[in-house]
Order: sequence, then structure tokens, then C-alpha cells
Amino acid sequence: MALRIPKPPIPGRRKPPPPGEVNGEVTVKDQAAELGTGIAGWVDERTGVGGFTKGMLFRKVPKGTNWFYTLGSATMFAFLSQAVTGVFLAMYYDPDPNRAYDSVQHITNDVFLGSLVRGMHRWGATVMIVLIFLHLGRVFFFGAYKYPRELNWVVGVVLLVMTLMMGLTGYLLPFDQRSFWATIVAVNLNGTAPVLGPYLADFLRAGPEFGATTLTRFYAMHMLLIPGLIAALIGIHLYLVVKLGTTAPPWMRAKLPEPLEKERV
Repeated sequence: MALRIPKPPIPGRRKPPPPGEVNGEVTVKDQAAELGTGIAGWVDERTGVGGFTKGMLFRKVPKGTNWFYTLGSATMFAFLSQAVTGVFLAMYYDPDPNRAYDSVQHITNDVFLGSLVRGMHRWGATVMIVLIFLHLGRVFFFGAYKYPRELNWVVGVVLLVMTLMMGLTGYLLPFDQRSFWATIVAVNLNGTAPVLGPYLADFLRAGPEFGATTLTRFYAMHMLLIPGLIAALIGIHLYLVVKLGTTAPPWMRAKLPEPLEKERV
């Protein structure tokens, strides 16, 4: 068995320190990176979230993808903005018929940045509705609702209905003359629907006529019921997007096998 004789060190040349060390000491940056990797591995081992995150961030994107495909992400960002600003407004809002209007005026005139946050929430609702309509229009005209993505299309339509319900229930909360009478008209229109219309109107009014409980019911639906349903449906929607992928634009013609390509030409 041959013995290996180590080479003598070259005079004047020092051995470089291992990665992450300076003068033989581990750097703070390297320690932080190891700590972050350890925490991420610990969470992934117990939840399995790493696979979904990898599929979400590193999934294949079809050729020809453009800015039209960002409308869904923009809609989700608008929903998150509505949720954050809504929590802030709920800290000062009083869903009592005798104090609701005064609490809104207090938010607008007295609370620090209250007018800004209320404006973001008010106009953000309009932006979210516009974005979700544009997103559904893009999916329809690009043919992305066809097999095997029919279920995702149904989920998107339900999300549109939930978004409109979110706007309807939130419109009454300032409880001024305009919001009060506009909500009465909207609920009466729902009541004209066949079969389920009268029951839906009674459910929204919390009784046969508008009363003190109508405002609290709208507030509960606007703050708890509808946002929870929207969040759950967004989760299902994103899972189906990751699982099924996205479709290429209609102007990107798929390349057929060579024999079929010759027949088509």
C-alpha cells in the first residue's frame, strides 16, 4: 500500500478559510443563513408546504405569457389590501344604527390617517370588482375555462359573486341616506328573483323589513362570512392553477407532430 506524503506548504501562502469564515471565525451572516435554513426545514418537515411553494414559484409558464396573466394576482392583492384596511376600520366602526354614521365621521375627521385608509378601502372595492371582471374576461377570451379547467372557472365565477356581495354589504355600513336607500333598492331587486328571491331578501334584511338588526347582519357578513369564503375559494383557485397550469394565448398556435403538420398545411 503506497503512502501519500503531504506536500509542504508554499512559503508566503496561507490556506484560505472555509466558506462563511473570516480569520477562522464563523460570520454572523453565515449563522443567520444556517438558522433560516434550519427553521425552513423544520416547518417543511412538519407541514409539507415546500412542495406547494416550489410548484407555485417554479412552475412552467407557457410561451407567449404577457401582462394579461397578472390580472389574477392583481385581484388577490386588491383583496389583501381590502382585508388590511378593513381590519383598521373595524377598530373604530360601531355597527349600531344610532352611532354608525358618527363613527364613520370620526374615522374620516379625527383618526390619524383615517381618511386615507377609508379612501383606500372605498376605492379599493371598486378596483377589485373591475380587476376580477377583467380577469374573468381574459380567461374567457383566451379559452382557459375549457377542459381540464372547468372547475377553476366555476370557482372564479363564485368568487365574482362573493366580491359583488362584499360590495353590497359594505355599501350600507356608512349608514347615510344614500347607502340606506340604495341598499333597500338592491335588496328589493334580489327579492324579485324566482323561488329563492323572497327568502334571500328576508335573509339580508334579517326579517320582513329593514330594522336595527339589518345593519349588524350586513356588518357580520361583510367582516366575517364573505371574507372567509373568499379566502377559502382563493386557496382552492391557487391550488388548481398550480396543479393544472395556465394556458397559452390563443395566438400561439400549438406545434403538431410533423405528419399532422404536413396534412394541415
